[in-house]
Amino acid sequence: MTGLVALDSVREAATRLRGVARRTPLRRSAELSRIAGVDVHLKLENEQLTGSFKLRGAFNTLASLTDEERARGIVASSAGNHGLGVAWAARHFGIRATIFVPATAPAVKREGIAALGARVDQSRADYDAAHAAALDFATREGARFVNPCAGDALLAGQGTVALEILEDLPDVEAVIVPVGGGGLLGGIGSVLRASAPAVRILGAQSERTDAMAKSLAAGRVVDIGHDPTLADGLAGAIDEEGLAIGRAALDAIVRVSEEEIGRAIAWLADEESLTVEGSGAVGVAALRAGLFADLPSPVAIVVSGGNIDPAVLERLRVRQ
Repeated sequence: MTGLVALDSVREAATRLRGVARRTPLRRSAELSRIAGVDVHLKLENEQLTGSFKLRGAFNTLASLTDEERARGIVASSAGNHGLGVAWAARHFGIRATIFVPATAPAVKREGIAALGARVDQSRADYDAAHAAALDFATREGARFVNPCAGDALLAGQGTVALEILEDLPDVEAVIVPVGGGGLLGGIGSVLRASAPAVRILGAQSERTDAMAKSLAAGRVVDIGHDPTLADGLAGAIDEEGLAIGRAALDAIVRVSEEEIGRAIAWLADEESLTVEGSGAVGVAALRAGLFADLPSPVAIVVSGGNIDPAVLERLRVRQ
């Protein structure tokens, strides 16, 4: 199917990741189940190594590189979490890595990338500018560009999230996925469309990171602005490949306000004892706001990351 990868590729990625990535918990939330009136489970990728699901796709991509590609080094653009995953995998394989992040990337992400040994360039104002700079660097230096949202190996790695959900909750009827550029969505869609086509795939994103929702509605790629957002991990434009993923994988997509995301981050900390960043909280925010109609049961929500600056988390908790 256009935009998706073969199920066998995801299974091969799972084999590569065994003993590397954590098999994260799928935990039932009694309170969210009460709120939604259906059985709700949280897939806790905020507890993954490097703090997000991104390690899965990054590791699988770097594991697939040739010796020549590894010798030339790699470069990536990232809002932060992809950079952390790439930096971790690059250190594992002994590959020189350069990561371009926007100047607005949270300190916890920038500093984490540097601590893993990668060179960090934070000179660009927004994610799209960082992405363009990374592509220029790849051309100029001959480095391999590791796309944060595309590529068969990357999508296959992200798809291992869905394999684990199906193993732990085989009767799942809907999966709620945070949507940015489409990498996580493409991986999860590849698994569910092939092996559990009746499962509904529901997307969630911030009103300020709604490139996918606007592009699907318009039937073409639509540019969006660069307004500040708690869901920094979902920021930036999508491309034609991302739009193809959205068309192939999504049954519906909703947008949540910054206020709803902030309340969800604070709620997850106070009620579920979970540290979750804005991009990881959008699915919970959408469910708590009642944005999904006629949800089947049970539902799994992917909590995609937990890399939030402590001061931001504390401010949100006090505000709520």
